[in-house]
Amino acid sequence: MSVDLNPASSFEQLKRIESSKLFQGAVIAIILLSALTIGAKTYELPPLAEQSLSILDTGITVFFLVEILFRFIASPEKRRFFRDGWNIFDTIVVIGSLIPLDNAEAVLLGRLLRVFRVLRLVSVVPELRFLINSLLKAIPRMGYIALLMFIIFYIYAAMGSLFFASVDEELWGDVAISMLTLFRVATFEDWTDVMYATMEAYPLSWFYYLTFIFLTAFVFLNMMIGAILEVMSEEQNAKERQQAHDERDEIVQQLHSVQRKLDKLTENMEQSRGT
Repeated sequence: MSVDLNPASSFEQLKRIESSKLFQGAVIAIILLSALTIGAKTYELPPLAEQSLSILDTGITVFFLVEILFRFIASPEKRRFFRDGWNIFDTIVVIGSLIPLDNAEAVLLGRLLRVFRVLRLVSVVPELRFLINSLLKAIPRMGYIALLMFIIFYIYAAMGSLFFASVDEELWGDVAISMLTLFRVATFEDWTDVMYATMEAYPLSWFYYLTFIFLTAFVFLNMMIGAILEVMSEEQNAKERQQAHDERDEIVQQLHSVQRKLDKLTENMEQSRGT
């Protein structure tokens, strides 16, 4: 009886377990259970239920600790494990959950970190992780769009303060208040009431509101969506190229393995003929 002590084989087995659907499903189920316990603690519960939730919370924390250690052990390159931002996030949340709840500040911090455990669902589900990564990479492009939007907001706020301050001082008193009013208009929160109030003094002020809504709610919003979709498309193409590259490398390794086996077989046959 022989025991396989090959480290590479052990890592492959651990990696296979870590990436299995059963393991991932268990992690997702525990994350959802953690979310339910967090929501349950916001209600007034009997003492027995609170004790049960505390015990359950401790069990969930232990599970997350074991899970992050298992993922770390299953990683063939330990240094690269912490180069992944999601692994760092998971580690911080798990370590933060171990903070003892001795005083009021620790209780607040511990509860806050336990709330963030729900976000671990993003790091576990690849599709959600892909969406978040695409959104983060789109932020630089969205920043320029947001800057242009701020310029439009400022111009319209200055115009609104100049023309409509006499109509309603609370809504158009200065540039800052006018920008808040325009944000209300851009989100369609009772914006017609604001427009009709100014139209009593300036009948053509509807043109001011319609052009502002057209720029902010339609043009800039579509630009934001377009920037995000473009980044998502680039990320998807990069992912497909990486998968094709990995598959090609795997095929090449398999061919090299077959070639080595054939060479070994040929060598054995030549030795048997020589003897």
